Amino acid sequence: MFSSQPNHARFLPLALLHALVARLMQLGYQCLGPAGENGAIVMRELDAPDGLPRGLQAEQAAGRYRLTCDPLNRYFAWANGPQAIKPQAFAPKESLWRVERDDAGALRFAAVEPAAPAQAIVGVRACDLAALALQDAHFLSEGRRDAHYAKRREQLFLVAVQCAEPGATCFCASTGDGPTPAAGYDLALAELAEGFVAVAGSAKGDAVLDALHLSLATPQQLDAARQQGQAAAAAQTRSLPGHNLREALMSRLEHPRWDEVAARCLACGNCAAVCPTCFCHAEADEPALDGQSSRHERVWDSCFGESHGYLHGFNVRSDIRSRYRQWLTHKLATWHDQFGRSGCVGCGRCITWCPVGIDLTEEVAALTAGEQP
Repeated sequence: MFSSQPNHARFLPLALLHALVARLMQLGYQCLGPAGENGAIVMRELDAPDGLPRGLQAEQAAGRYRLTCDPLNRYFAWANGPQAIKPQAFAPKESLWRVERDDAGALRFAAVEPAAPAQAIVGVRACDLAALALQDAHFLSEGRRDAHYAKRREQLFLVAVQCAEPGATCFCASTGDGPTPAAGYDLALAELAEGFVAVAGSAKGDAVLDALHLSLATPQQLDAARQQGQAAAAAQTRSLPGHNLREALMSRLEHPRWDEVAARCLACGNCAAVCPTCFCHAEADEPALDGQSSRHERVWDSCFGESHGYLHGFNVRSDIRSRYRQWLTHKLATWHDQFGRSGCVGCGRCITWCPVGIDLTEEVAALTAGEQP
């Protein structure tokens, strides 16, 4: 990002970060940024251009997340929270269509238009950009374009930020998805002591930077940004194997490790809920109490739920062992068949937010022990 476009990178002084947010607000965007809420970093609407908090950091481990203070008082020293940007395009719950009974008793069906405000999200991480590209591949593919997802997706302006302080559960370097944003952003920032190296990734992003009248980043600032990204990658202690895991996992469907992890797994679905690439959903009708109307709802679902594997008369995944195996082998193996790559972007959320601390990287290592790259 900072090496391929040295002649286009600008420098945004710390004192002008609020000017960037103000410009986005002037353009009509609802601006979302990080906030410390209920002990975690989440994305919330910014009330004012200077509303971005400083000094937030998070301590992460398997089954553990604690907010801490950054001694350097930076804006983006945190790695990630439980919330990716997936909800801004793929809503956790939404109405797809409704039906009403008219005065003559006939049923009238109508599509429900999704709420799709123009949103600018400040603080998007490289892993979440990679995850959004996978969501796009699923929801926007030719022949099955999802109108609700598409409308919200088109309204997003993404301000990505390089991770300078990866969490202990991060492993995006091993999946090739971070910690420096590579694509999919409108603007990308690298936070240095005196300000931000800023690069536009779209015409919209270029126009925003032009409006701020910034100077070009110096070679020293570009070099500092590159070194910061390299150091963040080197600091990651977890990893996934760099080769395609499809054959390794699919040839071990009866491995005893599946029983071991099933004994620990609660099937709570936390891992799928925080995963930025999971797209499973369920659909149900919600009739009004007066019987005169009903709405057809789509809600997030997970292969850990008992109903997810239910077919007419029987359940194809009746136990936790088969559900965890489905989740892991789909994510890391059969996604290669669907999308040409793994479904994991190395964000580490499934490790951090698992209440019993199941570590995906440990499970893969145990399942594929002895496998040659």
